[in-house]
Amino acid sequence: MNAQAVAVLQGRGPRRGLARLTPFLGPAFIASVAYMDPGNFATNIQGGAQFGYLLLWVILGASLMAMLIQHLSATLGIASGRNLPELIRERWPRAAWPYWVQAELVAMATDLAEFLGAALAFQLLLGIPLIWGAVITAISTFALLTLQKRGFRPMEFAIAAFVGVIAAAYLVQLVRSHPGLEALGGFVPRFEGQSSVYLAVGIIGATVMPHVIYLHSALTQHRIPAANDDQKRQVARMSRTDLLLAMGLAALINMSMLAAAAATFHAAGRTDVGDLTRAYQTLTPLLGGGAAVAFGLALLASGLSSSAVGTMAGQVVMQGLIRRSIPVWIRRSVTMLPAFAVILAGLDPTKTLILSQVILSFGIPFALIPLLIFTARRELMGPLTASRPVQVFGWMFAALIIGLNVYLIVRQFFG
Repeated sequence: MNAQAVAVLQGRGPRRGLARLTPFLGPAFIASVAYMDPGNFATNIQGGAQFGYLLLWVILGASLMAMLIQHLSATLGIASGRNLPELIRERWPRAAWPYWVQAELVAMATDLAEFLGAALAFQLLLGIPLIWGAVITAISTFALLTLQKRGFRPMEFAIAAFVGVIAAAYLVQLVRSHPGLEALGGFVPRFEGQSSVYLAVGIIGATVMPHVIYLHSALTQHRIPAANDDQKRQVARMSRTDLLLAMGLAALINMSMLAAAAATFHAAGRTDVGDLTRAYQTLTPLLGGGAAVAFGLALLASGLSSSAVGTMAGQVVMQGLIRRSIPVWIRRSVTMLPAFAVILAGLDPTKTLILSQVILSFGIPFALIPLLIFTARRELMGPLTASRPVQVFGWMFAALIIGLNVYLIVRQFFG
């Protein structure tokens, strides 16, 4: 596949059509999984059930900014040949260890959501205790991670298959739930009290994921060798197409989650259905057993795939920031411990999922700010330096995230 990409860059391959594009597809689909993980299920379903279509605008805005951020991350890898953690260590060596600590904490919050989501899906689909769902999840993710040994392409195909399952499942949900034209009102920016702000921060935390900001630059840095500036521009253009396809699909799935929850639960007066288990159980009497099974399969595909991607991101962060690496099975074992602790303590999985997404939103500026700084430096990026409008929008988004977090802290602790 690399040889085919090089042939396209050198003008020896197909000049148009899917055959020209195919060798460049993949990295954005791996990154996109993090944008439809179980944390998205928890926040989107609770948002739809509790507030109807109110927060659709939050998902749309966060998804558009996520596209911009992942584009910058992918371009950074293409232009510099280094990933974001490596550049943080190179440019700010004293910050490397503190950065690694906060990134690992965020990674554990990420993995908590992903692991719990898959375990819950096994419980719902198979009717087994949650702890056994967690055990099956651990085995399944270990098996999925073995694909890394065969190169990047098998993992990309596997992740794309999981994305297909999620998309098909939510197509079933939309067809069954019939959202009305009133959904368009959800794209008008507004809030309804502190609870909606809390959920909005959770949605942003679930939609814009810090660990894939780090990961995407690593997925593109050595994937396709570009010999000169013109070839780098070609790779960047193909990367944008990859990104629009993958992230566009992720945005549609996220909006479908909230819209289906609004049309099914909120419209029926079931504003209390924010719990994933209750949502699964309530779908059968409202929409039929097929909708419930589709929901469970989507949650399972989401949890397994995003858990594997989270582990990949953790490896990239550790290697880049502190130049250390540990076997994948050790990382996988350590990062799933909080999920087992939550299950054994009897804590509510859905509430834990939503809390983890709020924690994730606090990690976004740590990844986003250096990304914006580095992609604006011409000596690093060359012809792929971020334009002034892109820089302005990026900084506006960083300011928005920080502002929402400060607001949430003040309201939580001071009323």
